[in-house]
Order: sequence, then structure tokens, then C-alpha cells
Amino acid sequence: MSIKNITVLGSGIMGHGIAQVSAMADYKVVLRDIEQKFLDKAMEKIRWSLQKLAEKNKITVEEVDIFYNNITPLVDLQTAIHEADLIIEAVPEDFNLKKKVYQELNSLAEKNIIFASNTSTLPITELSSLTDRPDKFIGVHFFNPPQLMKLVEVIPGTRTDAKVTQEVTNYINKINKRPVVCNKDVSGFIVNRVFIPLVHEALFSMERDHVSKEVIDSAVKFKLEFPMGIFELADYTGLDVIHKASYEMNLRDKSVLLPHPKIKEKYDNQNLGQKSGSGFYEYKGDNYERIDLTMEKASEYDPYSIIGVAANNASWLIENQVCSIEDLNVALRLGMGLKMDIFDIFKKIGPSHVIGKLLELESKYGSFYHPNQYLYSIK
Repeated sequence: MSIKNITVLGSGIMGHGIAQVSAMADYKVVLRDIEQKFLDKAMEKIRWSLQKLAEKNKITVEEVDIFYNNITPLVDLQTAIHEADLIIEAVPEDFNLKKKVYQELNSLAEKNIIFASNTSTLPITELSSLTDRPDKFIGVHFFNPPQLMKLVEVIPGTRTDAKVTQEVTNYINKINKRPVVCNKDVSGFIVNRVFIPLVHEALFSMERDHVSKEVIDSAVKFKLEFPMGIFELADYTGLDVIHKASYEMNLRDKSVLLPHPKIKEKYDNQNLGQKSGSGFYEYKGDNYERIDLTMEKASEYDPYSIIGVAANNASWLIENQVCSIEDLNVALRLGMGLKMDIFDIFKKIGPSHVIGKLLELESKYGSFYHPNQYLYSIK
């Protein structure tokens, strides 16, 4: 088993980004989409990105053409997968759409080809059951944009062959990314299991504690040392992404988050954040605008429940051997931009304060807030 030729299905932001980083590692890549106009747009973006890298002296001018020519855009699916060793599916996060794609692949793909899904939340075991090769099926969750983000979560399903996991991990290393293996196919994998519930918790905190979103975001940024506030990060990520991830995670595991109706409301109203011009905050123009978060505002609020929910889900991952503490820290640093390790933040804020807050919330709102036993061992 050796991966040399890669086919990426879907030429959107994720698909053409994955194609580009693979081509830059000298893989031969076919980028496939259902219409030529989508491929033309994707190839334009790839050339623009490569030229930007050359301008910054990250690659040479000669390499722009070499890497660009490593990618062949095709519409015909059978031709696109003819020489593939690995097919990476990067179509939109819709289970029924993915089901259709895999049904088509089953009838066309040679039995030795590895299937990988770039899903951020859909269970890998469930997706693999749509195929005729669950042993050769794996999750590869790239982060947006793939050209810049170093992290890739590698998620084997329950029937994934260990050799496939190793081969795909080797591929991730070769494209100069940092693989983190999610040992169990759990809801949200690693990063989203910690991040997505925080958006809902920040909304509940705002309501329960009668504070503004700017105060909460300031506290999260300056007291928890997050790269930006939770509402700010949600707008940056996209509330369509947050909503879909929340829905899929909650559908399969009721214990992972406490859904706040505001997320669906914003999604239904197409208030998707930065991309739509309005989310939790208002935006003007294409450039990302930072919100005015200050130390003064941060001093007005202690975000105990927010770090409590984050540490609780992180504890669950460790206790259930989904990943090691080292991999957890790497994933949250690279995937969420955390400046401190999650349990170090928990210690800095004060374990007794955080656990006390979780117990208080549990008595009022139920078992979602029950402190994980692992938290008591952190000194």
C-alpha cells in the first residue's frame, strides 16, 4: 500500500485547498467537480494562492507552475479516479449528498483505493457503511483554510484497517501537516467536541449572567487567553458551520452539548457571521474586522462556566482514551489557536471555582454540567 496519486472530490474552499497542499508535496492530484465552471474558479484560486506564496518567498517562481501542473481538473468521475490510490471526498457537509457520492464511487472505484472523508462532524463508521470497503475508509478532517492550517484530525472508523490509518497518517506528514489520530470515532472528534459546545455555553452565560457578548468575549480573550472571543470566533468560523456541526453532534450524542436555540435562529435567518456581513456582530466589507475587546470589559466577568464546559469535554476525551493529553493540546493549539494548554487554563482560573460553578449549574440545569471525574485529579 503506497499513496502516489490522489483524487479530491469537490473543488470548494476545502477541496481546492487540499488539492493544492497535496500538489505542493509533489503528489499527482486530480481535482474533480460536477461542472467545469467550478473547476475553473478553483484553479484560478490555486494559481493566485501559489503566486502569493512566491511573492512571500515561501516557494520559487518556477515552483508555481510545477505545483499548479501537478493538479488536473476533471468533470468525468470515472476518469478522475482511474489512477487514484486515495480519494478524498470534500463535498458539502450533507449526509445525503455524501451518500450519493459514495454510491457512485462503489460502482466505479477499484477495490484497493482508499476512501477518505473530509467531514468535520459526521461519524466515520456511519459514512463507511455507505461503501463497499469499510476497512479502507477513514476520516481526514482538514481545517479551514488547508493552505494555512497545520492540523489534520485522522479518524479511523471501527472497521478501518490499521495499515490504512498508518498510510494516511504518512500522507498527512508528507504534505507538511500535523496529524492527530482520533482513536475513537466520537461525536465532534477532538477539536469540535471542545469548541462547538462553547458557542452554545457563551449564549447561555450571556442570558443567565446578564452580561453583553463583548464582555464575555473580552473575558474569554484576556482571562482564558483564547485568540479571540467565542462569539467572534463563531462569526469567523461561520454560523452555518456551527449550526450543522451542532445538529449532527447532538443528533448522535445528547451529552456533548446543550443546544441554544439562537444558533438555529441565526442560521435560518442567514446571519452567518463574517461571510454574510452579520452574525453575532456586524461586519462591513470583505476584510475581517476585529471586535473592540478590552481588559476593562474582561474585568467585569469570570467565564467559569465556559472554561468548565471546555475542560469537561476535554476531560471526557482523555478519560475515554480518544487521544493523549499531548495530542489534545496540539489539536486545540493548532485547531482553535489556544495559547495555553486547556488544563493549564483550568488551573489558572481555579479548579475549585470552575468545579463549583459546574455543580451549581448541574443543580439548576441538569447532568450536562456534571463535573467529569478527571477534573478532580488536576492540581
